[in-house]
Amino acid sequence: MKAAPSNPNRLRLIKLIHVARRDLQMDEDTYRLMLAGMKGLDGATSTADLSVPKLEKVLEQLKAKGFKVRPKGKGKRPQAADPQSKKIRSLWLTLRDHGAISDSSEEALVKFVHGMTGVEALQWLSAEQASQVIENLKKWSARAEREDK
Repeated sequence: MKAAPSNPNRLRLIKLIHVARRDLQMDEDTYRLMLAGMKGLDGATSTADLSVPKLEKVLEQLKAKGFKVRPKGKGKRPQAADPQSKKIRSLWLTLRDHGAISDSSEEALVKFVHGMTGVEALQWLSAEQASQVIENLKKWSARAEREDK
């Protein structure tokens, strides 16, 4: 088979398909068997042989197997930098140091705050909500510190 014609979306789709394959931990043989078994691909076993509509079919198949497309860093909101948010982050890391939490990432902190306040970003907390989070983290930190001794 000869290579499909060039298209600006083609390269992006091919890259996304290979990211999906890696995320799904699909080995080379399994991936090629999946391609060969797909209807409408005419037995192709490589993305180099596929047109954009066929690449989109492959991507849909990988999504059906559990792959989720995640946007690059674009759209990711910056960390809140106000004093209360910094205090919340500091207390969160203190809890990590005491062994009270295993995931000290910003995402885990945001999930914790969301569970407590219903707010999905530190920068969206009202002063009252931020104070509530700080007080809860202080109490948790004090308990964790007592357990360390």
